[in-house]
Amino acid sequence: MQLTRTKSEKTKQTMDEKLNSLRAGVLGSNDGILTVVGVLFSVAAATTNQFTIFIAGLSDLLACAFSMASGEYASVSTQKDTEKAVVEKERQLLKTDFEGELHAVQRHYMTLGVTEETAMAIARDLLTKKPLATVVSIKYDMQLGHYMNPWDAAFASLCSASAGGVFPLLAMTFAPAHWQWPATIIAVSVAVALTGYLSAVLGKGNVKTAVIRNVLVGIVTMFIHYYVGTLF
Repeated sequence: MQLTRTKSEKTKQTMDEKLNSLRAGVLGSNDGILTVVGVLFSVAAATTNQFTIFIAGLSDLLACAFSMASGEYASVSTQKDTEKAVVEKERQLLKTDFEGELHAVQRHYMTLGVTEETAMAIARDLLTKKPLATVVSIKYDMQLGHYMNPWDAAFASLCSASAGGVFPLLAMTFAPAHWQWPATIIAVSVAVALTGYLSAVLGKGNVKTAVIRNVLVGIVTMFIHYYVGTLF
């Protein structure tokens, strides 16, 4: 039985892995937008000092970006470790309980409507050619050797959260005084509409619903933080 993999099989990214990195980027961007505008609205409602507003927004942008990155790294690392443990478990089972693995593959094909004899023939053929890849795919719906890279996910979140937070920060900081509030509201609404659109496309969801939901969440976020700022 051949249980090893070639270098190209180990390093080639699947479409799911690429989409996962993109989803992490979209979510990071959305968080960056909302957390930064929340702080900006709270502080701007409490003071008119532009430097104070800018420093508060910038500090929150950096904190959000690194928080998202570290959280994504920890989450994906845990997922990767779990998947590797599963693979090692199946590797050992192929050595100690090959018949059990064989029947597991057979049962899988029988549930798809294949006859018992044909399912066994398929199982024997697959476990002769790619035993580990077969059982991992059938039992756990995983592709052998393809794990999400925690560094890629962390970097995507870091960059996207920073990019998202820049929209409200620039609008609030550089727009003329009498345009600060409307400019920031427009910038945030456009930005969250974009992240809603991208999340729907990547997740194959309803684009209109995702965009409207994101814009409403953005408006509610701005309102709540503005109200909090007026209390001080």
